[in-house]
Amino acid sequence: MAEKGRAAIFTGVGEPMEIRQYPVVDPGRGQALVRLSVSNICGSDLHVWRGDTGIGRGGGLEMILGHEMTGRIAKLGEGRTKDALGRTLKEGDRVVFTYYSSCGHCLACLRGDDNQCMTSLMTVYRPAAEAPHFLGAYGDYYYVSRKQSILKVPDSLSDDMVAGVNCALCQVIHGLLEADLRFGETVVIQGAGGLGLYATSVAREMGAHKVIVVDGVAERLEMAKRMGADEIIDIRELTDARARTSRVMELTDGWGADLVVEVVGFPEVMPEGVRMMGRGARYLTLGNISPKQYYKEDPSILVGGNRSIIGVSLYPPIVLKRALDFLERRKDTYPVGDVPKKYPLEKINDAFSDADQFAKSKKGVTRASIDLGA
Repeated sequence: MAEKGRAAIFTGVGEPMEIRQYPVVDPGRGQALVRLSVSNICGSDLHVWRGDTGIGRGGGLEMILGHEMTGRIAKLGEGRTKDALGRTLKEGDRVVFTYYSSCGHCLACLRGDDNQCMTSLMTVYRPAAEAPHFLGAYGDYYYVSRKQSILKVPDSLSDDMVAGVNCALCQVIHGLLEADLRFGETVVIQGAGGLGLYATSVAREMGAHKVIVVDGVAERLEMAKRMGADEIIDIRELTDARARTSRVMELTDGWGADLVVEVVGFPEVMPEGVRMMGRGARYLTLGNISPKQYYKEDPSILVGGNRSIIGVSLYPPIVLKRALDFLERRKDTYPVGDVPKKYPLEKINDAFSDADQFAKSKKGVTRASIDLGA
């Protein structure tokens, strides 16, 4: 274990992240210190970096962003000897873990819904200046608290395969379960980024009759096919929302989708998605995390058609196991190990800029990750 470690510090919206070093202290009781190997740039990280969420506006909170990561146990605190399934943990073990922690004493925690705890999301954004410093994904280390669940990674899965487990993959698995996706149903997925691609293969595995993916990037649409999409709708070809809705109706024999999944991150797509729904259908929104962004809708479309909107954030720890089981079972079926463009930590500002440029102009990189060299 090194005496010091690097971290990319977010100092405020519009400011470049700064690479700083902090002392690496021993983990406390029940904690674990993980030496990170790969950390992905999630869409929600871009939202924070751009200022969409309000976090970091005006400066003042210097922190390490990022929450999609994997690595190896560098040191275990007293009493942290096993993973969440009771398997012995030791230094060098490859692990994934929940990136949030719950308070343990609110009403949500009392009923067993840790992911609905009022403090869960707040635990992701913490001051880097305060020990133990390493509380985000864009650094050499990460301290897992005693309230966060850890699972060992099977040897058959690479770090690149599992880097997205503790956010994107777990999020869509839990979301599709919460939306009650049933065998034989038709699913429309709005967006083919990280979550959308995972949602495509997970919906296929859960028995969807037809999976339709909507996006406007050739590389993403091609990947969606490889991830199990039956049909794709290219918004560059069908530029009008009505035309895209009509296409969904054609592909569903005039009925509409049983489930529409929003993983775009912008509320403007929701009215279009609602109109793609059949009677009694559900609309699952996972990407809209930015406050004070709105959309207009006629509620009679929901009421008259017995349609519902479901919002899902985070996931219970059991979903980590389900995600690893899925990857181990289907790693040779879907291209889950395809590596996004990698950047060293020192180039993290380029990585964010390239990913942001792609989101705006479809130039740059479709996905980016940080190679931490472990």
